[in-house]
Amino acid sequence: MSGLILYEQPNEAIGKDDFTVSVRKPGGLWQSLFVFEAKVDMHHVRSASMVYFDMEGTVEVSVISNKQRIEQAVIRPLSTQIPFQTEGDAITFTLDRPCKLSIEINGERFSNLHLFANPIETAPPKPDDANVLLVHAGTHRFVDVAENVQRLSEPADREEKVIYFMPGTHHFDNPMLHIPSGTTVYIAGGAILYASLICKHAENIVIRGRGVLYMSDMEKTTYLRGVQIQFSKHIEVEGIITLDPPHYSIYLGESEHIRINNFKSFSTRGWCDGIDMMASSNVDIRDVFLRTSDDCIAIYGSRGEYYGDSRNITIKDSVFWADVAHAMHVGIHGDHQNNGDIVESILFENIDVLEHHEPQENYWGVMAICAGDNNTVRDVTFNNIRVEDFERGQLFDVRVVWNKTYNPVPGRCIENIVFSNINYNGNNTNPSRILGYDEERRIKDIHFYNVRINGEVIVDLLDERFIVNEFVSGIYFGSEKASKM
Repeated sequence: MSGLILYEQPNEAIGKDDFTVSVRKPGGLWQSLFVFEAKVDMHHVRSASMVYFDMEGTVEVSVISNKQRIEQAVIRPLSTQIPFQTEGDAITFTLDRPCKLSIEINGERFSNLHLFANPIETAPPKPDDANVLLVHAGTHRFVDVAENVQRLSEPADREEKVIYFMPGTHHFDNPMLHIPSGTTVYIAGGAILYASLICKHAENIVIRGRGVLYMSDMEKTTYLRGVQIQFSKHIEVEGIITLDPPHYSIYLGESEHIRINNFKSFSTRGWCDGIDMMASSNVDIRDVFLRTSDDCIAIYGSRGEYYGDSRNITIKDSVFWADVAHAMHVGIHGDHQNNGDIVESILFENIDVLEHHEPQENYWGVMAICAGDNNTVRDVTFNNIRVEDFERGQLFDVRVVWNKTYNPVPGRCIENIVFSNINYNGNNTNPSRILGYDEERRIKDIHFYNVRINGEVIVDLLDERFIVNEFVSGIYFGSEKASKM
């Protein structure tokens, strides 16, 4: 297997000519990548660029700026510390591992280049396997596809059924593709689907590949999501890209045992969150890149037709870019008609945040826990979070709230929250909030360990970096044994 895999894109793919991007193995021939248009931001929708390929070992990258002379350049996340060279209008650098990068010329974050260097796939389906239904490019009736895949193997055969979308553009009579249980949907690199993938009352489904769900032409009124998982269990999503969904990129409702890995998404429209979870548990999210025009990650209790607590959720090794709202948001929705829900045992770890730009103060917070609807939020940890300079918002927002736009009643409680190894470098000076609602709806036991702002470790509340009210008890700095404020 080659250590470098590129994917030819169909003629219908929407391209962008701000950059010319080439890759090679050291000493090999340069190979050009197709540069996608990736629309970004809701305040003023603009066209950025995006490329992707698969790699192992060492790969050299060349990026030529076609529209502006390079006066200054940066590769983010800054934590990757990737050295680069500039010569004329070209940037060159070497990658020794898969990664997700933003390459920005002259300080421009909205006409930047997103580069996704994927790991090479492990054991992808083979087109000629007996349990594989090949779907060639064209316009399809998905009901026919689903019926044909059911005939591939009976349950007694103990073989998964695979719908294999070949490279090329795929249109459907109905863009809402309902995936049957026991099916792998494989979207090959170089495939573009104008579709939303739906797992409803289903189990044992895998959605994977290196292709693209292209949703920019779908109207907002459809509320289509890139991947929609409802009342389902044992669902995996891996490797694919979603461009400009009308609603959430991945939507979880009353589902459990969900794994999401190496997923990438861009969105531009209102309520276009990245990955949202309602009444869902046992969710593992790793190595995702989300540039969204609402929360990148949101974890709720009950909402709409989904009822129940949310717990045992892990989000790790990822990059978040919130052009609007929060990067990470927990707790606002719940079963307000009864006693609320429990949202607990949540871990955010090893995450880079590249932007947080929210004009409305009520929705500030790179890391936000806002308990509403009688919810109790507890045992949430943010560990090893690196926040780069952001435009508008605040670093932490921990509040028991009554947001009358969304909450018929306030939240109940927030307790045992840990912020450890947090590093923010930037110019934003808005103070973080820790606010209980009243004497009965309090916050207790908030731990700050090794929280650094512009290199300074925060050791107390005796400055202008925090706003705290009388309905909060037990704020600790340093370690769990440190004195509390």
